[in-house]
Amino acid sequence: MKLLVDSGSTKADWISIDESGKVLFTTQTLGLNPEVLSKEEVITRLEDKFDISHNRSNVSHLYFYGAGCGTDRMKNFLAEVFREYFPNAVVSVHEDTYAAVYATTPKNEKAVVCILGTGSNCSYFDGVVLHQKVQSLGYIAMDDCSGNRFGRHLLRGYYFNKMPDDLAAEFSTEYDVEPDTVKHHLYKEPNPNAYLATFAKFLIKHKDTEFCQKFIFEEMEKFVENYILQYEEARKYPIHFIGSIAFYLKDELEQVLNKHGLKIGNVLRRPIDGLIQYHALNK
Repeated sequence: MKLLVDSGSTKADWISIDESGKVLFTTQTLGLNPEVLSKEEVITRLEDKFDISHNRSNVSHLYFYGAGCGTDRMKNFLAEVFREYFPNAVVSVHEDTYAAVYATTPKNEKAVVCILGTGSNCSYFDGVVLHQKVQSLGYIAMDDCSGNRFGRHLLRGYYFNKMPDDLAAEFSTEYDVEPDTVKHHLYKEPNPNAYLATFAKFLIKHKDTEFCQKFIFEEMEKFVENYILQYEEARKYPIHFIGSIAFYLKDELEQVLNKHGLKIGNVLRRPIDGLIQYHALNK
């Protein structure tokens, strides 16, 4: 039994397949970002799902693609947790960009591959090797055009009284924006980046308003400048995207890329289905 995992900071999609690629079960856990979770928190999230805990000894291979796995230290930390939890499994941990590459890019083709979800990332794939020019410093310092970045803008707009009255009224009805609640989630609870990203749905819902468009286009311009244009190859090859932000703001994204003479490629909300085909073919 193989376990394929595509994990962001908010949630992780799990699919079990047999040697022929037949799906045995699917499930979902909370995100398993090693940058913000302890060993105990990771194990608790695994134990919460019966399909995972019940089959822990049956797993022969675990392929994990996750946010927060961009450094060897984080990869090794998570791999060690998984080896202990799945005692008979060969464990492979990769940063989430590899899942995006395998899901969006035809075999041996070259492309720039981006993630715009709870967090953000961008790499160049030369058909064999993934090249990373920007080392992520996490959601506080980076993550341009991500869900958590948009959530930050919305909260600031609300608390600085910059949000239009009608939007502010709806925002306070849809979310608990009491100061104590917000501060508790930001400074006391795990995954504050995922908490901030929960507000992005509001921005997408109101993406045609002047207030939200300002943040959308400003962040997209920053992402192009700070991430995509790090690669000279971006002007020669398609730029693929994975993630809910890219998926639901595809029209705006294409508009910004066209402005810079860049070509948008495949845009998928999540890569897990593409991973099934990839690992079924690569035994």
